[in-house]
Parts: sequence; C-alpha cells; structure tokens
Amino acid sequence: MLDWEKRYYDIASHNGEAGRKPMVGITANFGEYGSQLAEAYYESVRMAGGVPVIVPASEQIDDLDDVLLRLDALIFSGGGDIDPRLLGEEPEPGLGDTCPKRDIQELVLMRRALDKQMPVLGICRGIQVMAAATGGKLIQDLKTQLKHSQKADRHVATHSVELKEGSMLRSIFGCERLEVNSFHHQAVAEPGNGMRIAALSPDGVIEAIESTEYKSVIGVQWHPESFFCLTDNRMLPLFQWLVGEATEYRAARTVHDHVLTLDTHCDTPMFFHEDIDFARKDNRILVDSVKMRDGGLDASIMAAYLPQGERDEASLLAATHKADTLLDGIEQRIASAPGVGLANTPNDLRRLKSEGKLAIMRAIENGYAIGRDLSNVERFHKRGVVYMTLCHNGDNDICDSASRTNNEHGGLSAFGREVVKEMNRVGMMVDLSHGGVRSFYDALECSTFPIVCSHASCRALCDHPRNLDDDQMRALAHKGGVMQVTLYPGFLRKDSEATILDAMAHLDHAIEVMGIDAVGLGTDFDGDGGVPGLASASELINFTRQLLRRHYSVEDIAKLWGGNFLRVMDIVQSNV
Repeated sequence: MLDWEKRYYDIASHNGEAGRKPMVGITANFGEYGSQLAEAYYESVRMAGGVPVIVPASEQIDDLDDVLLRLDALIFSGGGDIDPRLLGEEPEPGLGDTCPKRDIQELVLMRRALDKQMPVLGICRGIQVMAAATGGKLIQDLKTQLKHSQKADRHVATHSVELKEGSMLRSIFGCERLEVNSFHHQAVAEPGNGMRIAALSPDGVIEAIESTEYKSVIGVQWHPESFFCLTDNRMLPLFQWLVGEATEYRAARTVHDHVLTLDTHCDTPMFFHEDIDFARKDNRILVDSVKMRDGGLDASIMAAYLPQGERDEASLLAATHKADTLLDGIEQRIASAPGVGLANTPNDLRRLKSEGKLAIMRAIENGYAIGRDLSNVERFHKRGVVYMTLCHNGDNDICDSASRTNNEHGGLSAFGREVVKEMNRVGMMVDLSHGGVRSFYDALECSTFPIVCSHASCRALCDHPRNLDDDQMRALAHKGGVMQVTLYPGFLRKDSEATILDAMAHLDHAIEVMGIDAVGLGTDFDGDGGVPGLASASELINFTRQLLRRHYSVEDIAKLWGGNFLRVMDIVQSNV
C-alpha cells in the first residue's frame, strides 16, 4: 500500500470518532495570482486545535451569510490599506496600496460576524477592519510617527506593548507586557462602538482593541501568527483562545439546532406604527426576523402593551381599542414576513421550528385592556392572546400594582378574581409580572392553574418592588408556576451598569431558590430591556454560551429556553 493510501484509510477509519473540530475562516489577501495567504496563519490555527478554512477575496458578497453558517470563528488577516473613501474620508498622500476585492467584502463580513456573535480575531489590517466596521477611525499613514522596526524578520520581537488591566488579552497571556513584532502603516485612531483599547505601544500606537460587551472579539496590530515557527509558542495562547471560543460557539449553535428557544416577553409592537418591516434588519427595534435568526431565537411572545391611564368609561373603551390595534399590528407584520408564523399553542411553536420558520405569539401587558368587560377575556383569547399581565405600573380595576400603587384593593379586587377565573376557563395564562405582593399571592391562591411572571427578576439581588422576593419565588414554584428572568437593567442592579453577568446571576439565584423547572428568560426587549452581552435578539446565542460555561445540561437548557414556560402553557390550555 502506498503511503498516501495508508493515510487515506487511517483518516477514513477515524472519521466520526470524536467531535468535529471548530472551523476557523481566514480572510485571504489578493495578489497577482488571485487569493493568497501566508502559511503562518493556517498553521497557527492548526497548532491551536482548529481547522483552517480560507475565505477567498471577492467583490461578490451575496453569499457571505452562507459562508458564516459553515464557520465557527473568523480571522481577518493582514494586508494592504483600507480605502478611506469607504469610511467617508479622502485619501492622504501617504496612503498605501488598497485592495478593492477585500475592502467591502471584509467590512460587511466583519459586521455580519459581529451580528451573529461569532468569535473574531483581527490581525494587522484585521484590527483596522474591525475598528472601521464598528464606526471607529483609522490613521491612514503612520510614517511620520513610526518608531517601530519594519525591517526585522517577522518572527522577531521588535518592541513591547502594555496589555491593559482587566483586558481579555491580559487574561489570555497572563502578563502585563508582551514583546511583539510590528509592520505598521495604517493603524487604529479610535476603537469602534462596543470596542475598547486593550494594548498600547510605548509611543502611544493602539496595538489591540477588544469588545466591551462580553463578546469574543479581539484585534491586534502585530502579527502573532509569524511566531508559529518558534519553539516557545509565545503567541499560541491567542489562537488557543480563539479556537476555544469557537468550540463553545459551535456547541451553542448545535444546542439551538435541537432546542426550541422562546423569549416570553418583548414590547416590539410599540414601534410598529413607525412603518417597521419585521422581515428586515431595523435598528429602531431589538427584535426582528433577521436578529432572531442571527441570535438563534425561534420564538418570541410579543405583548400589546398599554400604559395605565384613566379609568372612566371612555378611557377604558380607548384602552380596549388600543389593544386590538396593537394585536392587528402584530398580525399584519407577521403576515408579510416570509418564514415567520403566528402561534397559539406550544405545538404550533414545535411545528414551525420543524419547518424552519420563526414563531410569534401574542400577549397583553396590562389587564386595563379589558376594561370592566369580562367578555373581553374570551374575545382576546380567541384572537390568540396566550397570557395577560394583570396590571402594569399603577393600580387598575383588576389588582394593585407593584409600582405607583395606592393599594386600592388590597390585592386582587372582586372583579380581578372573576378575571382570573375567566382566564382559567378560556385557557389564558395569568401573568403577575407587575402585580404587587398581595396581588401576587391572591392570584396564586385564586387561580386553578399555575401562574407565571413573564418578565421579572430577584429582589434578593436587586431590591426593586417589581422583583420577586425568595418567598414569592418559592411559592410560585410550589404551585407549578415559572419566573422568567428579565433583562431590564434597573431590575438587575442599582449601583452600576447591568451586564449579561448580572442577568446570569439572577438566573442562577432563581434556579437555586426555585429549582431548574421553574425559571426561564423574558427579555423585555423594546420595553427598555437589554444589557451589554444581551442587547438584542441577535445576541441571545450568548445566553446559551453562558449556560454552557455553567455546565447546564442540554436538557436543563431546553427547560430554561422556554420549556418550563410551555409546560405551564400546556397545562392551562389543555384543561379548557
């Protein structure tokens, strides 16, 4: 047997014995013979345990999303200057050679990789692409400032950089200062949105930038791949970091392929009057079909939200009309969005996922919508409303609120008890997210079926009247109900800016108090919900990555990603 044949049989025999290694795409330079890439890039990826895949330079960008679907991380390689005209600037005399085949492709590719929360490493030109794609600024020519050597061999360290305290880079390398090489021409003048300086050279050149939003995104000005030929592997930790992040990212995407993911509360319909096209990416809203697919979100429950108003007859009729108008808006937007369907039941959600479609459910936030007409409960249920939040900020005719309350009823009113019983009868879930403590316990006692809090957090971690205390949480779980941790910053912490880590702390606490079967996620996106790391529907894959880091099983992740909430919905709907 020839040597190549033996290697063929060895590879074929081992196929499938282990999990797939992460696929790391590397953008190629463009030269006389087309796309080209230095060996050091792909060998560095191999040494770190990944599988390198070259992304050829091309002015054709229509297939970039198809490329990203097959990759687990990206490296933006070095090369020529970026054309400043693409950034709204005129070229300066010292500008070097640009590469039209790379510029637009890589700017779009970087932005889409960031949209999808993909791990990214930018090298030399790559850090500049990273900054430019996120709204940063570049220095076109460093010649007049340059104090770094560009004549030494690429694997020779020519100067040092200071790694900023608290940076990912310092954590990766475990040191304050790093010896690097340098091939500067263009450089980063200002990091982009969501980016910060992670390293500086002694003469003030920005040598590295990284995400401020708990994302796996780092750019370096030097060429770490050039050190792969040295025995000390001094730059290998950076590539190992990327491959490790890619492994986790792929694992999270695999979970989303198999698990139904449901966000139980968003307020996006509030913006539909602004001529929103739900089928397109729209920066005015945090939930659209593009962001849902980017973040791996299968389904969202959209609330027809009504602020608490006056309670005279005319105002109550106007509130009911407003709720109908908002529900109309949901139905109209979804009807015109390809690949998205309305769902009324958990089985509808499962069917739509199996068909590769996104799903939207309907809810009402604030029982003010029914006025004093009990028949509206059944009418809204027939319109597809799966739950109704009994109140919002301020008391209504149903119950007392947790906020802006006068404790008018001392909990549920007599009418409120009738509303809960009617919701039980027709199969609509009772939501106490905004209810006062007495209202909460009254509803828990009055309802035949488990109740839910579609978007709430833990008072033990953030003392806000909208949050549930541990006794409420235990009582809710004891009755089979669920609490969906929300991303409203003010409900997560009061002393500083809340982040994804605070959201996870609330989730962990809720699970500790209530058990794994009683907790989930209700983002409150477009109702001022959203924190760095979980700022829109496109970032929800990061929630799964955090769960995997905490070693939750796939079965538990399925429960937290809506399984627990749908269990209650099944109970409420199946007993009608």
